[in-house]
Amino acid sequence: MNHHILKRIYCWIFLLLALVPSATAQNDFEIAKNVDIFITILKELNAKYADEIVPGDLTKTAIDAMLEKLDPYTVYYPESQLEEYKLMTMGQYGGIGALIQQHGSDVVISEPYEGCPAQTAGLRAGDKIVKVNGQSTQGKSSSDVSDILKGQPGTKITLEVERVGEKKPVVINVTRKEIKLPNLPYYGLVGDNVGYIKLDQFTENAGNEVKDAFLKLKEQGMKYLILDLRNNGGGLLNEAVNIVNIFVDPNITIAETKGKVKEQQFSHKTRYPAVDKNIPVVVLVNEMSASASEIVTGSIQDLDRGVVVGKKTFGKGLVQNVIPLSYNSSLKITVSKYYIPSGRCVQNIDYFNKDTLKAMKRTIPDSLATAYKTKHGRTVYDKGGVEPDILTKDTLSSNILLSLVLNNLIFDFANKYRAEHDSIVEPEDFVVDDALYTDFCSYIKDKDYKYTTETEEFMKDLKDAAEDENLWKAIEKSFAEMEKAVAQDKEKDIETYRDEIAKYIANEIVVRYYYQKGRIRHSLQFDPEIKVAKEVLLDSDRYKRILTPQK
Repeated sequence: MNHHILKRIYCWIFLLLALVPSATAQNDFEIAKNVDIFITILKELNAKYADEIVPGDLTKTAIDAMLEKLDPYTVYYPESQLEEYKLMTMGQYGGIGALIQQHGSDVVISEPYEGCPAQTAGLRAGDKIVKVNGQSTQGKSSSDVSDILKGQPGTKITLEVERVGEKKPVVINVTRKEIKLPNLPYYGLVGDNVGYIKLDQFTENAGNEVKDAFLKLKEQGMKYLILDLRNNGGGLLNEAVNIVNIFVDPNITIAETKGKVKEQQFSHKTRYPAVDKNIPVVVLVNEMSASASEIVTGSIQDLDRGVVVGKKTFGKGLVQNVIPLSYNSSLKITVSKYYIPSGRCVQNIDYFNKDTLKAMKRTIPDSLATAYKTKHGRTVYDKGGVEPDILTKDTLSSNILLSLVLNNLIFDFANKYRAEHDSIVEPEDFVVDDALYTDFCSYIKDKDYKYTTETEEFMKDLKDAAEDENLWKAIEKSFAEMEKAVAQDKEKDIETYRDEIAKYIANEIVVRYYYQKGRIRHSLQFDPEIKVAKEVLLDSDRYKRILTPQK
């Protein structure tokens, strides 16, 4: 076996052993025994297996399988995933700064990040990547191409792309840079002196960035704030504490972490004077708001410092530490649970009390939820996640819109539009008028975007039930007439759902010119949860009533 690889495996294993606290010393013999068995098997495979093996790959597989028995947040990152590790911890990586996606058998640029190498070099959404450094991308997945595009900052990469409106492939040279994804993709006023801050992640300096944005909005006349944490999967706990600290006094406990190791049992308190203790605040959340987002949301709710609007949050109350290992590898390991000011833990799935046979991941049923009290005496529950004070309605897209999106027809139409128009008006002013919508309908006329309506699903079930009960012959003629009527009505869906489809087309076109900020600026006008947030902020009586305990 390669001596270097074997040494690396030994180092990794014994570093794991070093992490075992003295409280579990009784397991030392079992660990040592199984480590010896593992290394012996690896040696025997290397010496006697019928074909050549790759010890590093087998070891990675074994480690992943071992960690899978724990929870989904305990993960091993080998040196080859260094960029993924940097993205996770710092929100940065070495690359060109663009989202890519699978488009049939091709890989295309779906959105360059504004100001990053991909955008400044001239890459556009819709560009089909056909070669990277002279090597064809045919047969490669978007994941494969993503790995190729990432690399050391300062290194150059040449892309050959096919672009809508261009007859010949376009060759673009890009120099990789350290890409830092923004914590705050956008902030601004949304009318009526209401400030809006969109926070996408909690990487380093997120707290200061939110504070700076907050102060700038105050200078612009902000008297109310919407903090948007929807789809924010979390990040650094200390940054969550810093953000809550903007609105509350110092020395207030925001989160307590409790774990097996004494060093993980810690009270995380605010440390600085509040920037503004009185401004009315609404926190927007949804099912994908998790971890640090839930610390901010739960703390604002538990301290009665603001109103939470949206959907119940994800329910991740576990804390991870990243432990550097040898050879540039690392281990992200769950070390504790966190508890927000009321004393509740937002963790939804219990990974630590699994059924011994089925390893079931149990969630907290409502009947077992424990009641807690907020600072002023409101009742809140530990149902796994933070429940909003105002629960908003689900807004489901029509089946025709989903089909148009999934088949990339709106994406492709926006690329065609960009090729034909050098500029558009500001994001807030751009609309899809009658002429443009007619162009879109003509564009998709010969395209395939089959979809099934809810009525068609119901009719299929009806037919199956009728056949099972021997009633099909009795209703067959009427059923055929119903099918015809449904098909005729379905043809009108492109007009029935025109408003919804047109807004999506407009948003996709806006991104081609104004990037992520433009997408947000455009969508804020139509966002139903923004409307609810503004309504509660501007109705001071309702705002106060929500934060007052019910008698």
